[in-house]
Amino acid sequence: MLTRNSADVIVVGAGVVGAACAYYVARSGLSVTVLDRGPVAGGTTGAGEGNLLVSDKEPGPELDLALLSTRMWRELAGELPPGIEYEPKGGLVIASDEAKLAALRAFAAAQHKAGVTAEEIAGDRLRDLEPHLAPGLAGGFHYPQDAQVMPALAAAHLLRAAGDRVRLRLGEEVTGVLTEGSGKIRGVRTASGPVHAPHVVNAAGTWGAELARLAGTELPVLPRRGFVLVTEPLPRVVRHKVYAADYVADVASGSAALQTSAVVEGTPAGPVLIGASRERVGYDRTLSVEVLRRLAVQATALFPVLAGVRVMRTYPGFRPYLPDHLPAIGPDPRVPGLLHACGHEGAGIGLAPATGLIVARSLTGGDQPLDIAPFRPERFQGAGGGLSGPSAA
Repeated sequence: MLTRNSADVIVVGAGVVGAACAYYVARSGLSVTVLDRGPVAGGTTGAGEGNLLVSDKEPGPELDLALLSTRMWRELAGELPPGIEYEPKGGLVIASDEAKLAALRAFAAAQHKAGVTAEEIAGDRLRDLEPHLAPGLAGGFHYPQDAQVMPALAAAHLLRAAGDRVRLRLGEEVTGVLTEGSGKIRGVRTASGPVHAPHVVNAAGTWGAELARLAGTELPVLPRRGFVLVTEPLPRVVRHKVYAADYVADVASGSAALQTSAVVEGTPAGPVLIGASRERVGYDRTLSVEVLRRLAVQATALFPVLAGVRVMRTYPGFRPYLPDHLPAIGPDPRVPGLLHACGHEGAGIGLAPATGLIVARSLTGGDQPLDIAPFRPERFQGAGGGLSGPSAA
């Protein structure tokens, strides 16, 4: 039964991952209260480009999760309003020289065995797909399964589509996690008072480590900063999500140092989005002119037509990074009643539906859609992620 101060499940975080958890949990018949100290999509989701990618993932658990989510996003596109701007436009990964093209070829061959569709595009055919690309590029690979949504609207529509089984409480920060004497979850504390539920889902994104500590456990989530440039509205000069081959290595890297690689894509509304940078600098939101300069130079090297285009705004965001580049999804055996759905780094928007389904099946005892063992939250135990002691909440 859903009341203001009680539910079957509390989801902490109103980004797209939290919204997907609420959506699938509610569809399973449980009542959900979603809490967030800010607005819907006020964190990483609102700073994202809306990428739904399989092209940047090597074979393994994350790719399996991405392939499932890709199918689920297609289904959601038919169920949710068109305002989510779902666009199955495909991705194009570019190699500037023959060595990089050979590396992409080997990467795509391994992905193909896992169920990814990729077509090699010779250098002299690249402009058939993207007429404004720079000349002289060695070639690339086209990934038709890649897509895009408008992330903030996707989160909002998922929450709305969940219906009256979901109560949304914004501007309410969780200040404590309530437990019974046995350590089992019984709810959370906010400035407005307690909210009771036997299950709490940690969908707090880059703040997932903070919520885990409130529950008396640890999850080593760290923020990984990135910037996005947004151009003035344009005719459709970029048709796909286009990125340089270096981007794949940057995604897989664990380096704290600054890394940049060209990622360029158009949007239905007209502006072109330009990324991508990665660096671990805590929650420092200081504008970095050097990062912006690098992104602009790399983007115009791919698309010279952008050299004369105005950038209207730029903004930072923080990806929720875990050391092994896999999210934490599912029940935490260290705290009965606590589940995690965070640590997706830059892939949270793409992986949200499968994450929500896993959380819902974990709560209802249903069969999981894939092997969730690689995502178990306790896998960091004894490696800087051990239990910190019982909760005082």
